[in-house]
Amino acid sequence: MTLPGKILCVGRNYRDHAKELGNEVPSTPVIFLKPPSSVIGSGEAIVLPSGIGRIDYEGEIGLVIGRRLTKAPPAACADAVRGVVAVNDVSARDLQKSDPQWWRAKGTDTFCPIGPETPGTPDFGALEVITRVNGEERQCGRGAEMLFPIPEVLSFISQFVTLEPGDLVITGTPAGVGPLAPGDIVEVEVPGWSLVRNPVVSAG
Repeated sequence: MTLPGKILCVGRNYRDHAKELGNEVPSTPVIFLKPPSSVIGSGEAIVLPSGIGRIDYEGEIGLVIGRRLTKAPPAACADAVRGVVAVNDVSARDLQKSDPQWWRAKGTDTFCPIGPETPGTPDFGALEVITRVNGEERQCGRGAEMLFPIPEVLSFISQFVTLEPGDLVITGTPAGVGPLAPGDIVEVEVPGWSLVRNPVVSAG
């Protein structure tokens, strides 16, 4: 697997997800980073460290950037996407609440499972993400339901951080997040585009 140069993520981009965690609906995109060292591929294990509390799955639509974007308007961003991947933004929920920065909660090793990339420029509103745990559907969301449409997100990021080919933008998770436990199999699918499936194990 080729690692992304940068991984930029959108928090609270679905109204119902913000509400289920007791967060305010944001007025501008909430952006955070995950390190490339957190990336694993389909079939590799998500490792749950001990002593850090609840660790959740978060199924998301990931977009691989195909050309450089810097201070770009939304209209210039739509055709800058090279391909689509399914992503699980694994999150240590208690650390997310306690730490001022989310580097541990979001960036721990194995906390960014990514499925294979399918090249193409999608209809962003029609993209769907589905999360299943042990075969049971837990999440389902569409691009059209996002608070901040994908071209707006890419434009917003590019005002501050230049997006380069190979960078990954993860666009937010719908409602239905929940905890993972050792022995679970978690699957995130962007139908027609990508799927990532991972076993969950304890660090021991």
